[in-house]
Amino acid sequence: MSGESQYYIMFGPDICGSDTKKVHIILNYKSKFYPNKKQIRCKVDGFTHLYTLILRPDHTYEVKIDNEIVASGILEDDWDFLPPRKINDPTVKKPENWEDEPEIDDPEDTKPEDWNVDEYIVDNSAERPKDWDDVKQGVWQPPLLRNPLYRGEWQPRKIPNPNYRGIWPHPQIENPAYVPDESISVYENLSVIGLDLWQVRSGTIFDNFLITDDETYAEEFGDETWGETKYPEQKMNQKLIEEEKKRERAKEEEERRRMGRTKEMPKKTASRRRQQSSQTLVAKKEEL
Repeated sequence: MSGESQYYIMFGPDICGSDTKKVHIILNYKSKFYPNKKQIRCKVDGFTHLYTLILRPDHTYEVKIDNEIVASGILEDDWDFLPPRKINDPTVKKPENWEDEPEIDDPEDTKPEDWNVDEYIVDNSAERPKDWDDVKQGVWQPPLLRNPLYRGEWQPRKIPNPNYRGIWPHPQIENPAYVPDESISVYENLSVIGLDLWQVRSGTIFDNFLITDDETYAEEFGDETWGETKYPEQKMNQKLIEEEKKRERAKEEEERRRMGRTKEMPKKTASRRRQQSSQTLVAKKEEL
């Protein structure tokens, strides 16, 4: 198998940077790949999680995370396998007097007389450089400065549109191009599992893969595998956090003790110097 190998279903979490944190469901239909249109957010908390995809014969689906439903629906609605069942009636057009703008310009609002000021003004404090050459550099022009009085293009204030009627509902008709297909999500010979991985840090573990047609057994299997380890994993994580806090506190305490010893050293040195001065003074007095 390789990255170019054909597959039926791609399912699982996709975590990339700070933007991408979603559950991928890409389904093969007539040798083309269709991603799910519904955004499903995956778990991002550092713990192990259980992901389950259920595809049913009635063309409905469910996505579970940790045996809890997080998304469900109809395959035709959330994947673009087929043309839509209904389309806008091309023979019907929106009435010309239909107003769908909730706000309009206030016709009584007028632009202030002092509004028309230039965005940029000449810098009158600028001086022509002494070495400026009009022949080589052209006629010198003073630079421009942004006008602090410039307020942008004037726009009249908005008021509620008294004739607002909402969004025009375009009449729908049956789509002649739509043909139902009972073979959607029907796959034969599901016998191989591949992992598509791209990681920037180590430590991720994948295990306990299951393909079955028994939803009840799948849920029980999840409870017996992931369900048995989730609480011990959380306790172990809490223990590691507490141990790390203890190390940090011990490190800070050692740093405080070291700083305390450093402050005491100058006092002892000064004391020895005073003792030496006293001894010297006594010796001189004895000489006298």
